[in-house]
Amino acid sequence: MVSKRVISVDILRGITIIAMILVNNPGTWSAVYPPLLHAEWHGLTPTDLIFPFFIFIVGISISYSYKNKTNSSSTYRKIIIRSLKLIGLGLFLSWFLPYFPFFKAYETVRLPGVLQRIGVVFFIAAILFLNFNWKQLIGITALLLVSYWLFLGFVPLPDGMLPTFERAANNWANYTDVQILGKHTWKADYDPEGLLSTIPVIATCLLGIFTGKFLGSKQKKKDIKLVVAGIAFLLVGYVWSIWFPLNKAIWSSSFVLVTAGWAAIILAIVYYLTDVRQLKFGKVFIFVGMNAITIFFLSGFIAKSMGLLKIGDQSIHSFLYTTIFEQPFLDAKLSSMLYAICVISFYVLLGFVMYRKKLFIKV
Repeated sequence: MVSKRVISVDILRGITIIAMILVNNPGTWSAVYPPLLHAEWHGLTPTDLIFPFFIFIVGISISYSYKNKTNSSSTYRKIIIRSLKLIGLGLFLSWFLPYFPFFKAYETVRLPGVLQRIGVVFFIAAILFLNFNWKQLIGITALLLVSYWLFLGFVPLPDGMLPTFERAANNWANYTDVQILGKHTWKADYDPEGLLSTIPVIATCLLGIFTGKFLGSKQKKKDIKLVVAGIAFLLVGYVWSIWFPLNKAIWSSSFVLVTAGWAAIILAIVYYLTDVRQLKFGKVFIFVGMNAITIFFLSGFIAKSMGLLKIGDQSIHSFLYTTIFEQPFLDAKLSSMLYAICVISFYVLLGFVMYRKKLFIKV
């Protein structure tokens, strides 16, 4: 770990986790402002930026955490253990909570998930980082993005059907999930954290690794160069989207570049304000960012628990929402948003307490 933290990375990590909690915890899914929802299939909303931003930051963290590490068994063991912890936490949320205490319906429990994907991508990206130089990693990134596009777009399926990028059975990403995972997916026909679509997520992480390496260098005007790189990613990504549409569900190659472009630009702005101008702001995001995975896991655990536990014939979540937030003088979407803001406030307070007590849980 570097002796001097890059404050802007901690702030962006905190912003990303808070945004994750915001979009995952509305008062009711029947009343949500459109920007807080994912695109139905093709397209890009602000919500679609959140997960790739976090993967991008995972890459930055890898470049700092392992830049002085050797290819020792101790290093690999730590990487494997951390990856397994992330996957295990994700499976716990998917399996244990919904079916406690009887572990019913195992045959339909969802196996992929956000934490599972983070664990897998972290493992692969960290191993690549330890074994290849930056020029080779650039080649690997380009190979992942181009080969993924060519495979999904041009290789016929086993039954001879031509592939498509639409939400259909002849979409390779959807086909792979259904054939291998069966009923263990988010929806019957696909999973947004599926198997094949995890490949380009590795490229997102590698782009974060390049960014971390750049931030740790002695180059000048890093903020300006980050903006230039971000704009370049946006241009290439949006042009590529003409042939390979922006799509989070299959994590299209154009989606990788566009989201990395926005991540680089926003990071550049925060970097300029904090690491260059030394302005004191964003402490509230640091509170959350320093325990990002712990707080994200707890947010999922508590939300699911509140959906399972009852007060009378209502879940705790439903009881709190309908009793406190759902009022006749408030717009339904505003009520739903206010509930989410209260949830965020709780986790910011939790992050603050953990920060003040110097309690930093590494997963």
